[in-house]
Amino acid sequence: MRIDEMLARNARMYPNEISLVERNTIKGTRKEITWKQFEERANKMANALMERGVKKSDKVLLLMYNCINWFESFFGIIRTGAWVIPLNYRFTSEDIKYCNDLCQAKVLIYGQEFFERVQTIESKLPSIENYICVGEGLQKGAEEFEKVMGESSEEIPQVVVRDEDSSGLYFTAGTTGPPKAVLLTHKNMESAAITVCVNECKRHDDNFVFLAPLYHVGSTMRWFGNLIVGGRGTMLLGTRPEYILEAMSKEKGTILMLVVPWARDIVEALERGEIRKEDYDLSHWRLVTLGAQPIPASLVMQWKEYFPEVQYDTGYGLTETAGTGVIHLGVENWRKAPAIGKPGFNWEARIVDENDNDVALGEVGELIVKGNGIMKEYYKNPEETAKALKGGWLHTGDLAKVDEEGFIYLVERKKDLIISGGENIYPIDVESVLVRHPKIHDAALIGVPDERLGEIPVAIVEVKIGKTLTQEEVRLFCEDSMPRYRRPRRIIFGKVPRTLTGKIEKHVLREKYKRETI
Repeated sequence: MRIDEMLARNARMYPNEISLVERNTIKGTRKEITWKQFEERANKMANALMERGVKKSDKVLLLMYNCINWFESFFGIIRTGAWVIPLNYRFTSEDIKYCNDLCQAKVLIYGQEFFERVQTIESKLPSIENYICVGEGLQKGAEEFEKVMGESSEEIPQVVVRDEDSSGLYFTAGTTGPPKAVLLTHKNMESAAITVCVNECKRHDDNFVFLAPLYHVGSTMRWFGNLIVGGRGTMLLGTRPEYILEAMSKEKGTILMLVVPWARDIVEALERGEIRKEDYDLSHWRLVTLGAQPIPASLVMQWKEYFPEVQYDTGYGLTETAGTGVIHLGVENWRKAPAIGKPGFNWEARIVDENDNDVALGEVGELIVKGNGIMKEYYKNPEETAKALKGGWLHTGDLAKVDEEGFIYLVERKKDLIISGGENIYPIDVESVLVRHPKIHDAALIGVPDERLGEIPVAIVEVKIGKTLTQEEVRLFCEDSMPRYRRPRRIIFGKVPRTLTGKIEKHVLREKYKRETI
């Protein structure tokens, strides 16, 4: 059953139950929509798009902050058989142009916050025939979202859509280079819904609270698990620790998805006494899941000290796998952190060498996976597609190893590996040690060019609020905690840049410090 069919079924089975809540703690607003209303408005958007000439396999750009209108637009688009193309809301005007040059979209649906970015490049988007804007501040020729919806039919459009048909084009994060356009099918999205639902044991009475941006598959596809059971979802705008705990309390949240920076902020705010668990009703909360990057074991242990009654899980996935849950730890295995776990429901995984032969137990190789969530292709990039899907397995580009119990551990991205004096240095190993220091909030390790050694490891260290730290303290800590060849040759105090999904932007750091010398 496709995800849009799941939506229609929920509208029939739970018409008056709440499907989505939009909670903006910063503005003090809260909106909600029932399954029946959700279904009707998705149909309205689909019919409005078809009236404007959108047909099967056309492309529609979607540029909005997290909101209910985003979901209505998403499902409306795929109901027409067109491809939905969610854009990163941090994209510049030129980034938006780059994406449209590749996909040649027919319609752009965007929030009023992006008015200036869109207006700047309007003349450079010749393929776009219609602009639909949520809110005020319309550019010339654009239509207002609610007016478009109000003039359209709520009847389900009669379009033949098959599981194998393409449904969405997602641009990768680009943390190791230019973003690639990942083409997903309806079957991929259905697979994501099933995997997450099974992995998290979702129930009809669950309320999944999520903060991550919807343009990222890890957020959207994880919510798709709710579709199977007709469970409620709550979007939270605002990532401060008190906002998160308040949402879990007031919305009676049962499942929460976080990335490392948000989880660390909550733990540190509790340590400083800025928030207190006792001030919130967290009795409904049963599961927290972290993902989007390797999770330091020290953070998991700290988390369980503060929230021993909440189940913990780690989820691993990629844009190319239609989201997370491809590998997951399992709530009974939290003490195995920093392992990412074992293959999730309906997935297989292997660790292989450069010839795709399985490596020995404990040896480092590339993680490759197989399952129904694997992308169709990198759009208009047959060479990269062939490399990534060699032998029917998705080659993730992540280096990993497996232990005697079958648990998989991420070691590093291939492109982030540092080779110094002939020794392989995996930044994750060093970063996980550094963040154990009681004064360090975050850390990143990069390689910078060196004439003698090829590369040298350089640590960027972000100090906790209210703490002071010297380079000598960090050096002494490293001497006690890791072998000599892994120790950073230079320590730089500064902010560790991360994407909105928590991944360290190594390319930004490498560009900034590539000319630095010891």
